[in-house]
Amino acid sequence: MSTTSQTLRLPSPLPLDGGGELSRVEVAYETYGALNEDRSNAILLCHALTGDQYVASPHPITGKPGWWERMVGPGKPIDTDRFHVICPNVIGSCMGSTGPASEASDGQPYAMRFPVITIRDMVRSAIGLLDALGIETLHAVVGGSMGGMQALSLAANWPERADRVLVIASTSRHSAQNIGFHELGRQAVMADPRWNQGDYYGGEAPDSGLAVARMAAHITYLSEEALTEKFGRNLQDREAKTFGFDADFQVESYLRYQGSGFTQRFDANSYLYITRAMDYFDLAEEHGGKLVNAFAGTQARFCLVSFDSDWLYPTAESRHVVHALNAAGAAVSFVELSAPHGHDSFLLDVPALDRVIGGFLG
Repeated sequence: MSTTSQTLRLPSPLPLDGGGELSRVEVAYETYGALNEDRSNAILLCHALTGDQYVASPHPITGKPGWWERMVGPGKPIDTDRFHVICPNVIGSCMGSTGPASEASDGQPYAMRFPVITIRDMVRSAIGLLDALGIETLHAVVGGSMGGMQALSLAANWPERADRVLVIASTSRHSAQNIGFHELGRQAVMADPRWNQGDYYGGEAPDSGLAVARMAAHITYLSEEALTEKFGRNLQDREAKTFGFDADFQVESYLRYQGSGFTQRFDANSYLYITRAMDYFDLAEEHGGKLVNAFAGTQARFCLVSFDSDWLYPTAESRHVVHALNAAGAAVSFVELSAPHGHDSFLLDVPALDRVIGGFLG
């Protein structure tokens, strides 16, 4: 499978929902498969909070396979023999697109001088990328979790840019509970003495705080059933409890591993900014307080997918969007899939999801 990694600087400053604009915006992205002659086979693939552009190729830092390698490739549900897949890294991130670690006009990292961004700002940068690539209309925009928020935002704010919209395990707005989990993570980062008000570049990063944030978030991505089946109350490499605070239980060891591994590839300030963008996301609020207004007049076809074990973005969130799409007269299909993995089901082996995606993309 042919893969192309590139970075493109947008030709003009990017206006932001919070006011003002962001200058010298660079968007890092990967492409898979060839663009056809009439440029009609492009799929924009939007990644989740901790994802990046390396959807179907090895990660340059960790060396691990792409985060959706099982879904994207020749003959796979998102078939790169047929489609030209574009996966950009969101602005505010740390894998090549402009974010807090990028240089500001004074040559120093933005750090906390970076402006607070929104999901719509992320999509605005992706639209700028599509414009620069000469792609007017997408065959589809596809995303799970935060990627699904981006897909919905594109459909609502640039309705002419995508013929199909596939939203998996996502929501039209963040709940109070989800905002609370994110605030827990942000406070963990900011409580790390090495955070230094965000000015840690060139020194020690606040890895301890970021690791705790990742541990807390990772619990929300899994179901109780998945945790119980995988770990139960099994001890980690020992026959008896230590009566101390080492990782006695396998689940403790697993979460510590997830936290420490995350710090190797992610910037703490980026975590603050991206979680804030997700918390601000409220598609109804953006359109006069009524979600149906966001989809008025849309000509796109929609497909929404939820999982019965996902308590982070439960099925009711997807149904809420489906009802608004129905009220707007949109062509929409919806399916709740059974899977034991929780929110992360969209990233794991759920054959029914493969069939839904392949069928919807046509």
